[in-house]
Amino acid sequence: MRCPLPLKTLVVATALALGAAGGASAATNTQLAELLEKLNQRVQKLEQANADLQRELAASRASMAATQAPASGPTAVERRILALEQQQNTLSQSLDKDTISEKEPDISARLKVVEAKTQELAGPVGKLKALDGIKGGVSLSMVAQKSLAVHADDGQLGYRADAFVALPMEPIGDMEQTIFAQFRLGQGSGLTGLPSSHANPNATAFQANGLASENSVALLAQAWYQASIPLPLGGFKPASKQKLEITVGKMDPFVFFDQNAVAGDETRQFLNSVFVHNPLLDAGGDIGVDANGFTPGLRVSLLDFSDRLESWRVSMGLFGAGDKGSNYQGSLGAPLVMLQAETQQRFFGGLLGNYRVYAWSNPQSTPFAFDVPLVDTTLAAPERHNGWGLSMDQRMGDGMTLFARYGQQAQGQVKFERALTLGAEANGSYWSRGGDNLGLALGWLRTSDAYHDYKLTDPNDPRSISEPERVAELYYRWRVAKQFELTPSLQYIGSPGGDATAPDVRLFSLRSQFTF
Repeated sequence: MRCPLPLKTLVVATALALGAAGGASAATNTQLAELLEKLNQRVQKLEQANADLQRELAASRASMAATQAPASGPTAVERRILALEQQQNTLSQSLDKDTISEKEPDISARLKVVEAKTQELAGPVGKLKALDGIKGGVSLSMVAQKSLAVHADDGQLGYRADAFVALPMEPIGDMEQTIFAQFRLGQGSGLTGLPSSHANPNATAFQANGLASENSVALLAQAWYQASIPLPLGGFKPASKQKLEITVGKMDPFVFFDQNAVAGDETRQFLNSVFVHNPLLDAGGDIGVDANGFTPGLRVSLLDFSDRLESWRVSMGLFGAGDKGSNYQGSLGAPLVMLQAETQQRFFGGLLGNYRVYAWSNPQSTPFAFDVPLVDTTLAAPERHNGWGLSMDQRMGDGMTLFARYGQQAQGQVKFERALTLGAEANGSYWSRGGDNLGLALGWLRTSDAYHDYKLTDPNDPRSISEPERVAELYYRWRVAKQFELTPSLQYIGSPGGDATAPDVRLFSLRSQFTF
């Protein structure tokens, strides 16, 4: 830095100060000269340091000026920006053209190829959207059965194939519509030569109407329309907690009544008919369907799912019954009426269970014959049969489900008036076979007093029909592949038909099931 006062001024001021001090202390001239010399040396050092600082400052300013001076050409960053802008312009010009050339950017050519393929798929995709919501499936069941009785030489192989499709229709407002159709064909009527029993050991057998064994049966099994209407009418559909379902057409009543999660499908679960449906309705004949198990009908159902985990449903069905009713010759003149209330509940720590109670009244039921000659025990005139039943299935663990059914006849002349079936199904995850299942069921069909008394009056029939018929079945469903299952099973029927003198029936079955 520069000295704030000139050198001479500083020397004079210092001399005067020292002179004054020397006068006071009588200093000599020699001393004054020495002081001036020292002061002069210090001043010189100070000026030298100031000059050095001036040079350093100038050099620093020159360096900064050189750094900030404009370059003779564009910097590296500017060159990269220019290159990117040029590539963007080239890409934009290429995308504006529909053709693909070998000189255009690679990404542009790829985008044009993808666009062309997308346009080619637009037609098929549009057709697939029209099929959105369609559900369908095909299954094939084959059952081989063999009687295990001594000296019995009775065995049969039968098959049944089912194909179904559910087609959604265009909604009308909030109302959803569905058309359902099922086709069935099969051959084989089941084992013959067994003691007469209430139970049918092969519920998949499908060869009716007295056809010869070499003939197969093919028919449109079900064809019905269903409307699903959210409630309240005119409300906001996503907030609806109730739904009204109306179903009309040809149907299997057991699709909508007496359902059961582990005892309701003869193609995968229990094979004996008394474990597939309520015996009073199925084996007893009160369901009133045709020889193939179907009938025209109308069903109205109200579902309340305000609680998403525990729902409630009430259903009423009117079904054609009798020889004419189930065959479209006066279908609803005297229909079978069924009422059912059901709920889904969660017990045992949140495990799901289904509970159903229902009642029926069939004015076209067939009683056993009282007044006909004993040589002709064909059916008497139709009479009204009333009854009620229960069906439940409850999970008891991750892989265990229990089931039970009970039915009781309230009016009508029937061979057995009470039926109780119960059992369980265990998932193979307990033994490291998660796709397999093990099922066991027991059944008890009590012979009615009226049927017992009737048989006592027949001099040509020495049997005493008084015992309950007992039925048991054990099966193991082995999943060979995702769409292929094999199910060996054993069945036992004690006191068949309520006859304590009749030999017990023991059967072995092997069922294969293909599902697509």
